[in-house]
Amino acid sequence: MNDKIGIFSFFAGAGFLDLGFEQTDLYETLFVNEIHKPFMEIYKYSRANMGIPAPKFGYSLGDITTFLKKEKLANLKDKVEEARKEYKMIGFIGGPPCPDFSVAGKNKGKDGENGVLSGTYIKLICKIKPDFFLFENVKGLYRTKKHREFFEELKTQLKRAGYSFTEQLINSIEFGAPQDRERIILIGFHKNIRKEYGMKAQKGSLLNFDWEQHKIFKLEDINKYTWPETTPYGENSVVPAPGNIIPELTVEHWFQKNEVLNHVNQDQFFTPQQGLARFQTILEGDDKKKSYKRLHRWRYSPTAAYGNNEVHLHPYQSRRISAAEALAIQSLPMEFVIPPDMTLSNAFKAIGNGVPYMAAQGLALNIHSFIEEAKEKKKQKKVVIKKEN
Repeated sequence: MNDKIGIFSFFAGAGFLDLGFEQTDLYETLFVNEIHKPFMEIYKYSRANMGIPAPKFGYSLGDITTFLKKEKLANLKDKVEEARKEYKMIGFIGGPPCPDFSVAGKNKGKDGENGVLSGTYIKLICKIKPDFFLFENVKGLYRTKKHREFFEELKTQLKRAGYSFTEQLINSIEFGAPQDRERIILIGFHKNIRKEYGMKAQKGSLLNFDWEQHKIFKLEDINKYTWPETTPYGENSVVPAPGNIIPELTVEHWFQKNEVLNHVNQDQFFTPQQGLARFQTILEGDDKKKSYKRLHRWRYSPTAAYGNNEVHLHPYQSRRISAAEALAIQSLPMEFVIPPDMTLSNAFKAIGNGVPYMAAQGLALNIHSFIEEAKEKKKQKKVVIKKEN
């Protein structure tokens, strides 16, 4: 029996979430589904560059809704059952496309083209019944009243299928990513695996799941620091790091950590036909505008969403940030590279859509700790009962 947990990934994108799980060395991705071909190309290319083997059950390029059809559903079930023979546990992970739940996006909700996919993912989980699942989406699904009702409907379906779950609105910065990015995370375990591992649940809620265990920072502590606001812009200027900050959460720290100047994707950035003068008038750290936000080198970035006219400018150069710099803001390892011939639109869309790597890794560790702690408590309980007898 393989000691690792097997993962089936849906809406995989460029694979940031999967990579976070894999790099803990506690999980192995066995199956990957993604509908957008360029994203899948990035997924394959980046892993080949990092020496990560292809998934056991391969790649599936296509719409997740097709898995609800009889033949494909049966085929997917067979893969999961085969994986169960080798791996101690099987999980589904995925973040359905979320513009329909985003106030800054389409905001069409459950009936939108992308909103429907959240329901599809939950239906697939209920039919296949993996041991556990992770569902990731924008905070609008959790905080907006009309979308929250749909979120509750999804949880009702999961409860009927035998799942107990826990949820939290996380901020990736707490896991060490240099980015202020909130996401709702829903994690559930099926009653069969809960019984086997002695996981406690009450009224559909998982008990004793510790969301804080593998967070590196606490948001309330981060907000206590005196982060710089704006600094006069200067081309290639030198600005010493201020004292009362957390350097590991700054844009500049991650640019240096990932050696972006030597990164394969450093020369990939949008060059506007007009606007150089405009670039030079925006203060370093002025990121309050709807677009053309200049990052501050000694502060973390706003959420890395590079669509909907969201433009992030380099702190001390008269240009937009490069793909290499965007990958650093997503806290990816420096070894993660995008094919050099990938279009800029697809590269930045893939980067912006991904779950920050450090957050993915922290979530993976939280899940694993919950499993191991439940198993240990059950083992200790058996020892006590044995002694009493």
